Amino acid sequence: MAYITLNRSNFYHNLSQIALKTGSVEKIAIVLKDNAYGHGAIPMAQLASEFGIRKAVVRNYHEALPIEQYFDDIIVLGGEIYPRPKLSYTINSIEALKAVPSDARIELKIDTGMHRNGIMASELDEAIVIIKKRELKLVGLMSHYASADELGSEYFYQYQNFKDAKKKILDHGFENVRFHIHNSAGILRCAKFEEDLVRLGIGAYGHSHMPDSFGDMNLKPVMSLHAKRVSTRTLHKGERIGYGGEYQAPRDMVVSTYDIGYGDGWRRGCAFDPYITPDSGPILGKVSMDLVSLEGDKDEVCIMNDALIASKHYHTISYEITCALHGRIERIVVDS
Repeated sequence: MAYITLNRSNFYHNLSQIALKTGSVEKIAIVLKDNAYGHGAIPMAQLASEFGIRKAVVRNYHEALPIEQYFDDIIVLGGEIYPRPKLSYTINSIEALKAVPSDARIELKIDTGMHRNGIMASELDEAIVIIKKRELKLVGLMSHYASADELGSEYFYQYQNFKDAKKKILDHGFENVRFHIHNSAGILRCAKFEEDLVRLGIGAYGHSHMPDSFGDMNLKPVMSLHAKRVSTRTLHKGERIGYGGEYQAPRDMVVSTYDIGYGDGWRRGCAFDPYITPDSGPILGKVSMDLVSLEGDKDEVCIMNDALIASKHYHTISYEITCALHGRIERIVVDS
């Protein structure tokens, strides 16, 4: 069966690079939502915990439960609210604030300019009144950057809006509230980190979509995708491969099929603009649901060892490449 390797050494290198920016491992909250961006929530939680990470971020309550044992504090971004000592829940609207269970730990999200989720700045006074009246457990104020990985002023505009909201919370006497807006792009970009934590997602897994002008953090990809040989045959010049016969052998050649396909979450792509694997050349013809064809007869091949490179070929982002890979594919932790 095809399998994924997770490089422990590369993961720890990436975390160390970010810790240098934050000043402390304690300020890193590892984002494990959506199966840790396809890497596998359980193995990445174990690795992060072994490194000393004590905080995590997940999509919903159901993602929190399997990794709860590895962390002291888990931020839940959405879904239904079930109060638990380690979990804090993101609140995105006044309506949600009025309905949240009074014993739940909450992170109030402010819309600082992305206009996706969070209360508006003009609603913050009302939110504060509700929190105090209901005696809610406010443990965090948060927001999210829309364009931290792009040149422009939006990053600074959003950060100033966040600092204004932060000041209002402090002026109203709230204590023991953590403040966090920085994601991977934000922490890679900022010159001086002044918040309480960074919600570290794609940067932990070794990818940055930042323009070169922001510098190079020398992040290292954690994930590699491998496939095993299913069959081998010799094709004669002119014979065709796969559905539609869109690849025609230019010479006599040995060709093998390998057990990965779009049914596993690998991209189908275009046979006339083939993806080139790291060590076995281009995929030949159309990708099938469960198989790809490559020249040669190796028992195993590396299909991908850098999702950023693959994403550029498919005109997408590394997140989409890694998140798409099916959860049934075995994840194996390795060291460099």
